[in-house]
Amino acid sequence: MQVCSLLSLATAVPPNVIQQPQAKATAREAFGRKALFDRLSGVFDNAGIAKRHIVAPHDWYTGNHGWHDRNNLYLEAAEQLFMAAASAAIEKAGLKPDEIDGIVTVSTTGIATPSLEARTGPRLGLRSDVRRVPVFGLGCAGGVSGLAAAARMASAEPGTNWLFVTVETCSISIRLDSDDPAAVVATALFGDGAAAAVVSSGEHSLARIVGSAEKLWPDTQRIMGWDVEDPGLAVVFDRAIPPFIEAELAQAVDDMCAGLGTSRDEIDRFCCHPGGVKVIDAIETALELPQGELNIEREVLNDYGNMSAPTVMFVLERLLERGLPNRVMMTAFGPGFTCAGLLLEAA
Repeated sequence: MQVCSLLSLATAVPPNVIQQPQAKATAREAFGRKALFDRLSGVFDNAGIAKRHIVAPHDWYTGNHGWHDRNNLYLEAAEQLFMAAASAAIEKAGLKPDEIDGIVTVSTTGIATPSLEARTGPRLGLRSDVRRVPVFGLGCAGGVSGLAAAARMASAEPGTNWLFVTVETCSISIRLDSDDPAAVVATALFGDGAAAAVVSSGEHSLARIVGSAEKLWPDTQRIMGWDVEDPGLAVVFDRAIPPFIEAELAQAVDDMCAGLGTSRDEIDRFCCHPGGVKVIDAIETALELPQGELNIEREVLNDYGNMSAPTVMFVLERLLERGLPNRVMMTAFGPGFTCAGLLLEAA
């Protein structure tokens, strides 16, 4: 990848807010397997989450909803979030919508055909010949992988401006009819949100995007992902995620850094997807970071919960607001099991 510029970053969340104690009480009342819920309910108290933004009023989640209802809500909410994040990112970049040459869209929590950017492009004012790259299946890694894809497109075509948008409505997949412990964990963690960025070749603005890398571990497909079931998507969360990260992350990051012509010692700050408090702790342990080093990750988790792919972009937004360190490595884990990395340098 040729070095390219991060011109802007914007985030958006839906208007409905649920405090964690309310989420716990509502889930306890509605969850079908009370004994299972009571055994695992401590995850609500220990998740490091104060509140979350969700795309529907909280009583919607206590009803019976199949694929049709869930995906209709996804389409309605995702289009609104897409419009909000994308328009803000374009404006912050100092561009007009018709100056966007291409767009990468990442979303894994619903099905949109035509894809989200096709549905919203005319309303945003994007050109009819804008290049479109919709991506499904990246999960939580999509914030890093999607931004990397947009950067590769921009660097391959000097003079073009590429928009990256990621939208996830994780709460729609909350399942109160399940006997899988992962369903309780998901109910305690998931929130909804979107993020967008504009990247271009040439002189940098907020930061330079230097390069990207990825690590895919074989035989790990059941660590994280979605199962497709009749009522809707069912989350796959393995309890082995934190210990797996502790055991495998350091070597993966070292390999990615080497491929990018740097080393872990030369990274001034890691910008990580905060999938949960145990995941953040595991990252700090694996990379031998001081305890509490990933303070912004914990702040974002507290304020928004785990929004899947957009979450790491919320972390980057706060890093930029406080002054981006000289060299930053973004990381996020996703289904596969995979780790995506992106190297940034301060303006």
